[in-house]
Amino acid sequence: MYNNPIMTKLMSLKQHTSSAAALVKTLVKHGVDSIFGYPGASILSIYNELADEKNIKHYLVRHEQAAVHAAEGYARISGKTGVVLVTSGPGFTNTITGIANAYADSTPLVILAGQVTNADKKGKVFQNVDIESIVKTCSKKVYTLGKDDDIEVVLDKAFYEANCGVKGPVVVVLARNFLEAEHKSKRHSFEQEKIDITNFANEIESLKQLINAAQKPLILIGGGCIDAPAEIEHFVTKLQCPVVSTLMGIGIYPSENNLFLGMIGLNGVESANTALNHCDLLIALGSSLSDRSTCKNSNFTGNFKTAYINLQKASKNVDLEIIADVKDFLNTFLAEAGDIKPKSRKLLVEIDALKDNTEYWQDNTATLHSSYVLETLSEFTKYYEPVVVTDVGQHQMLTAQFFNFNKPRKFITSGGLGTMGFGLPAAIGAYIANPKNLILNITGDGSFQMNLQELATCREHNIPVKIIIMNNSYLGMVRELQEKIYNKRYQVEMINPDFTKIAEAYDLFAIRVTKKEELIPSLEKAINHSGTAIIDIAIDSFENI
Repeated sequence: MYNNPIMTKLMSLKQHTSSAAALVKTLVKHGVDSIFGYPGASILSIYNELADEKNIKHYLVRHEQAAVHAAEGYARISGKTGVVLVTSGPGFTNTITGIANAYADSTPLVILAGQVTNADKKGKVFQNVDIESIVKTCSKKVYTLGKDDDIEVVLDKAFYEANCGVKGPVVVVLARNFLEAEHKSKRHSFEQEKIDITNFANEIESLKQLINAAQKPLILIGGGCIDAPAEIEHFVTKLQCPVVSTLMGIGIYPSENNLFLGMIGLNGVESANTALNHCDLLIALGSSLSDRSTCKNSNFTGNFKTAYINLQKASKNVDLEIIADVKDFLNTFLAEAGDIKPKSRKLLVEIDALKDNTEYWQDNTATLHSSYVLETLSEFTKYYEPVVVTDVGQHQMLTAQFFNFNKPRKFITSGGLGTMGFGLPAAIGAYIANPKNLILNITGDGSFQMNLQELATCREHNIPVKIIIMNNSYLGMVRELQEKIYNKRYQVEMINPDFTKIAEAYDLFAIRVTKKEELIPSLEKAINHSGTAIIDIAIDSFENI
């Protein structure tokens, strides 16, 4: 009888539980319901097991970078850990931008990365790259499994590491031969670290003294407050002082509250930056005080006292540094601080006067400007309380300024890395995490073309994201810098395709807007359309932020 070695191997695999099977079982245990991935030879054993698993849906993206961004969107909306599955070599290297983006924005991910068979790693081997060396600077941790490792234990560690302390991406490297080999269980060898419950008594007293001594305190909210909206609101109510935010902090405190003044920083609003300049105490909650927020000012904290509460150490000189989870610390502070002296409200009076005297530019021209489009879009969609996912550029900053976000996890953007191409795949992940929400992807013509192949993913899974392309035929933010700093020596004019025809090729709805009177009817059609919809809006090429 003819002996088929492939069939013999398959039959032997069926006789024992493989590490691939144990991996899928462990993912189910961790509540994973969605995986974003792209298959290849080294991980087909996992795909073979996923085919029989009814609790997990796999979403085939069209590029591995998009898989990570989709997992980021999923994680940031759901609060769960996003999971990515990619093969060896270029399958993994294509994920690096996404992993670096998740690391910069503290998004919890587990990336399952295929690797060539361990025994094959001599000389030049097809699709072999040194994953650990490549990713060590842009991930929280890398686990490379050997023959004696238990995949269940390692995955438990990976999910724990992705979510403990400052959250972030964790990479698990899986050699093909390891996945196909028999699973060796060591279930009781991993115990979660015991959380050290810090006594905040001294810190509470120090913060209380700073607050009581201040006449014009100001609260700054960063992305590290994402899990503490209720505590933030209680804290603000107790202090009755104004609030500003970083880009990543938008929506954690209601934008429509009269105590909220907007976003600070290089692209912040005047009222927020003025409040920052006039305060005598800044209470920075969950903010890293990055260069964008501080306008690259090395003496940022020189004109006021600063109390800094975050899981990461401060990058600036501060008067009081409390390394703690914002939610945990505020809960303790609110319970134990007692009375706070009422403020003179000087800063509130000054800022109210500033807001009253601000002259808002009225767009009376026939030209479509992004500021007009975004203000109209915000007003038109506010009933839906949409999730807004942006790409990176002028449209991103203007969205932060013109939309009112009154709940957390409603504004999803690439903050720390500034990744063009983030928006569309992240919007896909956001919809999968919360299909009941209207999902808007606000993008630029440059950013959209970075990952527009994911229109195929939208079509395949009928994902009804509404894509708003702010089409100015330039890389707008770069053009603005070249205008202001480099004597208008532009190299960023773009000859764009007809995006409506690209949509037609993917069998998707699209409409082009060139006049103001076309905007609202087009929005109505797009939102009422049951599937993916693209609105290509021709805007002023030379509008600046």
